[in-house]
Formats: sequence, C-alpha cells, structure tokens
Amino acid sequence: QVQLVESGGGLVQAGDSLRLSCAASGGTFSRYTMAWFRQAPGKEREFVASITWSGIRTTYTDFVKDRFIISRDNVKTTLYLQMNSLKPEDTAVYYCAAGSTYMGRATGNYVYWGQGTQVTVSS
Repeated sequence: QVQLVESGGGLVQAGDSLRLSCAASGGTFSRYTMAWFRQAPGKEREFVASITWSGIRTTYTDFVKDRFIISRDNVKTTLYLQMNSLKPEDTAVYYCAAGSTYMGRATGNYVYWGQGTQVTVSS
C-alpha cells in the first residue's frame, strides 16, 4: 500500500511557475511508474505526464510539452512537476499516481492516488 500526498499548489498569474511535489510512503517507490493527472471543474481527469521507475524516460501530453517537467527522487521518494509559463487553462486539481503499467496514460493504469492539490492560474 502506497500513500501519496501532493503539495505545492496555489494561486498564480499567467506566465508564472509552480513546482508540485508528491511525497510517497508505505511502499517501494522506486518500483512504480509515476504520473501526474489533472481535473478541471466539470471535466474528466486527464493525463499530464509520466516517468519510469528509473526516471530515465518521461512522456507528456501535448498541451504541457515544453512547459512542464516531471522528475523523481527515489531516495527522497518524491515525485515533482515543474510547471512553467502557466496558462489559465492549466487551472485544475493536480493528482499524482503510482502504477505498474509502463508509461501508462490512462487512469486505469494507476493503482494509488493522492488527494490532489489545487492550481489556479489567473489571467
């Protein structure tokens, strides 16, 4: 059983940056593919980025490519999402997730989820 706790969200202006963190405990963090998803009001939860257990490979959805960077520290058992050049359409609750599917992009590929952290970008 893996527990995930996100932090780092907040209210920022368009063009600003934020770094989200996801602290993991209770399991072998380095065994899991990790990912970030987000959910805006009235919309389905959508994939943002994922990273392999080693951190060598990453994948992003098109709308965050070249703006967001996913990374992990297996010693600190923490996942990160560096978000740059934020846009109002990035406003959402951001969730981290852990799973065993290689580079999965679907919510069903992930077993463990955090409670989410709110990111609000004003124009």
